[in-house]
Amino acid sequence: MKKGYIAAFAAYLFWGFSPIYWKIVASVPAIEVLAMRIIWAIPFILLVLFFRRDFSVIKTFWCAPWKYREYLLTPFLLGINWLVWIWAVGNGYVVDASLGYFINPLINVVMGVLLLHEHLRKLQWISLFLALIGVLYLTLNHGHFPWIALTLASTFALYGFIRKTGALGAVNGLTVELSVLIIPSLMLLVYLWSVGNLVLLSVDVEMHLWLSLAGAITVFPLSIFAYGARKIPYSTLGFIQYVAPTLQFLLGVFAFQEVFSTDKLIGFCFIWLALILYSFENVYFHRSRRGETLEARS
Repeated sequence: MKKGYIAAFAAYLFWGFSPIYWKIVASVPAIEVLAMRIIWAIPFILLVLFFRRDFSVIKTFWCAPWKYREYLLTPFLLGINWLVWIWAVGNGYVVDASLGYFINPLINVVMGVLLLHEHLRKLQWISLFLALIGVLYLTLNHGHFPWIALTLASTFALYGFIRKTGALGAVNGLTVELSVLIIPSLMLLVYLWSVGNLVLLSVDVEMHLWLSLAGAITVFPLSIFAYGARKIPYSTLGFIQYVAPTLQFLLGVFAFQEVFSTDKLIGFCFIWLALILYSFENVYFHRSRRGETLEARS
């Protein structure tokens, strides 16, 4: 279990500091960075499969792709999520992007109600109400809908929902998704080259070397996260997940000097309060259930 904690915490630390990398490659258009991320992730995911000595997922996908029909949507949800994230970081919206991953657990709750007809407890309803106030406050005081945060949160929540019901684990699932995305990525680069708009042709060798790291930055944290998630309690994982958006938020405010007005702070406080209330209520509920189960057995 100790190794599991280390692995999960390391993965979220990696994701938390990842805006530093995406800032470095921000001179390249986000759509081209996305394509290079997908292309360079292929050899790294193959390397992971090599160490696991298991290429069965690739054989099955190319010989009988209909067996993974539930993964037809997840690659494009992942692609949209990555594209918005890369664009947001590159254009100075790291704080807005971090908000998306703060509210992601609450979006999961909403999806549970809408798609699975789950019933919420009283404090969960209060948490959602507080988060809604925060989003509305940010919208009214900034004059625009927080589309970056909500796009990141909703695409990742829907992606996680579909992946949770799928048969594949994190690494094998990503292998299938990259196999689906590689063709449109190559087609995009060919199209941009044909119309003379491929910026990658004009960047220096150093930038190409940086872009080649996108694959490792994609696959490595996911691999150690998949290992850690299997070793530690899910409720604990729920708390650790806030490490990444917290670090992203701090980078946006203090390292990248993004504007963080009093109005934005008030909106964030409503959402942070909703998360604190939701998290502690969730832990209390599951501990109570566990205590009732042990009492019934005794």
